[in-house]
Amino acid sequence: MLPPGAPHRAVCPRCRRPESVCYCAHVTQLHTRTRVVLLQHPRERDVPIGTAHMASLCLPNAELHVGVHWRGSAALARALSDPARPAALLYPGEGAIDVVQHPPTSPVTLVVVDGTWSQTRKVVRENPELGALPRYAFTPPTPSEYRIRKEPDDTCVSTIEALVHVLGALEGDPERCRALLLPFRAMVEAQLACARSLHHGRDRRRRAPRPPRPRVPAWLRERAGDLVCVVGEANAWPYCSRERETEYPDELVHWVARRLATGETFELVIAPRNPLSSRTPAHLDLSPAQLFAGASVSTFLEQWRAFARDTDVICAWGHYAIKQLAAVGGFLPPARLDVRQLARDASGGKVGTVEEYSARAAAVASRLTPGRAGVRLGQITEIVRGLCALSEPARP
Repeated sequence: MLPPGAPHRAVCPRCRRPESVCYCAHVTQLHTRTRVVLLQHPRERDVPIGTAHMASLCLPNAELHVGVHWRGSAALARALSDPARPAALLYPGEGAIDVVQHPPTSPVTLVVVDGTWSQTRKVVRENPELGALPRYAFTPPTPSEYRIRKEPDDTCVSTIEALVHVLGALEGDPERCRALLLPFRAMVEAQLACARSLHHGRDRRRRAPRPPRPRVPAWLRERAGDLVCVVGEANAWPYCSRERETEYPDELVHWVARRLATGETFELVIAPRNPLSSRTPAHLDLSPAQLFAGASVSTFLEQWRAFARDTDVICAWGHYAIKQLAAVGGFLPPARLDVRQLARDASGGKVGTVEEYSARAAAVASRLTPGRAGVRLGQITEIVRGLCALSEPARP
């Protein structure tokens, strides 16, 4: 942020970056037989270190459009209607072709959705025209060079890096396509240089002490007799799969619970109502036979209501299990506890998955029921016991 009264920095009208970090001198025109259509989420448009606009500067035959909903869009219809270059979507998912290993033999129109993973999922989900396209995917041979923006993991790269790999395969000339990295690397290095300059110029005065970390509330110990730990597992199709986006949302198929004070345990498999995802049995550590032999939803609702009490405090790791229970109309007492958030408050930082936090907390947990849910239930139960021990007794 500029200090009050400081003049505004001059901005390059072409790359839209401040002139001090303009990368236009590194932009190289790359003519391709592949037609590239970039669909950018609106929130990504104003990100100063985004790469979709950069890619459009480097690719003369590329189109860049901004939006979320493309149904009825003339621009998208035009892009998808070239018979000489049939359209394909660059997006991972069920049935996606590894374009590097199996490139097409004729030119294509490559549709690329630009944004964060949550933003691009929404764009693909909200536009059946995109979901119906053949899909291309690839595995980056090296981690991203996007050192100024955090990627979810090493298999994620920026939009322009993805185009380097994919166009290299589609054009049959990977070396020529690496020219796209020249302005990208220049932008990254300029941004890092600015960050180093700011860091070295910072005021070195002593910082005020940090406020004490939040404490575990006293009521947790006081209501230990009402705490019920729960885990809900679902028949879930993979993210970005056509089935998940258009037909089959996650559905609750395994619900387990443990009453902390008495050790009473609830466990019931609910038979899938939708086709079973091929990943679900291995993911849940339950065989297809166990799943299909499960109870009906109505039976589950009746048995769960007999177990749960109005005064219970439902303790779940995050909100997923609660949402799955609510989706089938399951009874939910008014008092609920997000164990993940409470663990964050107690530790003063990120906690990761329940498995990761349990390992760091050295919580010795037992499998309490069949399946992965039984393992997680044991972990959550021990985590809640530990948090209860940290809570302060109420003051007189």
